[in-house]
Formats: sequence, C-alpha cells, structure tokens
Amino acid sequence: MFSFFKKNKNKVIDKPAAAVKLKSLNYPPKILVGWGEAISGNTALRDWFLQSDQYKELGMSVHALLLKDDARDWLMANGYAHLMAMINGVEGNMDAIRWLEKSNFIVLKHVALAGDGDEKAFAWLQRNGHIEFAMISQKIMTLKDQIEDSHNDVHTFGRD
Repeated sequence: MFSFFKKNKNKVIDKPAAAVKLKSLNYPPKILVGWGEAISGNTALRDWFLQSDQYKELGMSVHALLLKDDARDWLMANGYAHLMAMINGVEGNMDAIRWLEKSNFIVLKHVALAGDGDEKAFAWLQRNGHIEFAMISQKIMTLKDQIEDSHNDVHTFGRD
C-alpha cells in the first residue's frame, strides 16, 4: 500500500548533472526594446527571437514568463540560468533573488524585484541608467498581473 511514495527513493542517478556555463546577456538597446514588446504580447517579435540563432533565449524567456515548462527547462540547459533566476525572482522566489545578488547579476536582481512590484528596485534601474531594463520590468509586471487575473477569473479557468 502507498508504494508510489517510495517509487523514486532508491533511484540511482547514472551521472551528476553537468555544470552549464552561463552565457552573456549583452544586447543592443533596440533588442531590449524588442524583447519588451515581445513580453507585452507582440508574437511576431517573440517568434523572430525564437527563430534567431543570436537571441533565441529572449523568445524562450517570454514563454518561460508564460509558465511554459519546456522553455524554463531550455533556459536552464542552454546557459541562461540567470534569466530563469530573474523569472523566478519575479514570481517571488527570494532564493532566486539571493542567487542573482551572490552571482553579481545585480541588474537582473533589480529587474526581478521591479517586475514583482518593488518601486525601489524600479527607481534603482532608472537612477543607474538601465532605462530599457526598467521598461522591461514594467512589462513583466503587467504580464504577471494579467496571468494572475486570468488564473483568478472563473471564465478563463483552464485556458492555459
């Protein structure tokens, strides 16, 4: 009885997970503006990012923000754990925020906090010249609020 609780208890992992080297997130301002537009729902830009060899991670991050597990897994497996930590931070995961800080991803930490409604983090982004990231944080916050509203709306239940 209840043997399904013990199913993975003795599971042997063949090999440890390989460490994935984090990739750079240096983008021209126009790419950051485009990423913000993709976050806001511009599917043509999102799809362009997804088809791009150079910016695929930005399209995947939009899907990850939309709670798509395959995109979240892709970000982790392809060197964008810092983007995934930012997304987790937006969702209120304080361990992700601490990891971003400890790993010296200070701008992403502030994007995550501002995307979760922290006005001081938004002001920090502006004050330190990260205008595009400040804009992105607000677009993320809007998207997050839309997702939460649709999950709380009985008329849209199950449409994900």
